[in-house]
Amino acid sequence: MIAIKEELYKECLNYVQDCIDTAQQAINAAIESSNDDTKSSAGDKYETGREMMQQEIDRNRKQLEEAKKQKLSLEQIEHQKHYDIVQTGSLVITNFGKFYIAISRGQMQVEGVNYFAISAASPIGTKLMRQKIGYEFDFNGKTFKIEDIQ
Repeated sequence: MIAIKEELYKECLNYVQDCIDTAQQAINAAIESSNDDTKSSAGDKYETGREMMQQEIDRNRKQLEEAKKQKLSLEQIEHQKHYDIVQTGSLVITNFGKFYIAISRGQMQVEGVNYFAISAASPIGTKLMRQKIGYEFDFNGKTFKIEDIQ
């Protein structure tokens, strides 16, 4: 299970790094586009274009900051540790799925098995946090039971 957790951790880290890279590239492209714009006789058109580019830069900067926060939280996870109580870094096996408590990454596949990377603050993450094997809870009309924690 440690090898699977290691792979899930790496997938999450790669996902966040891709988000960081994409946001940074979009910021750089918008800045370059804004700088390349030359003021024409249609001044209003120029100002509108610059404002749109600034909004694009601001939006991408927010995405970049969020991705950096996610990366920082991932780096604080002890992903090779075995857990008895669900906490960040746990791999939780339930009767309705396998959940890696880290970041909201969604479904991933490792060795042909589906896992869901979720944050501790997600609706199902809050139900799982600080629970032990055997704990049952209702979620979306289903009764989940924790079968194992790694």
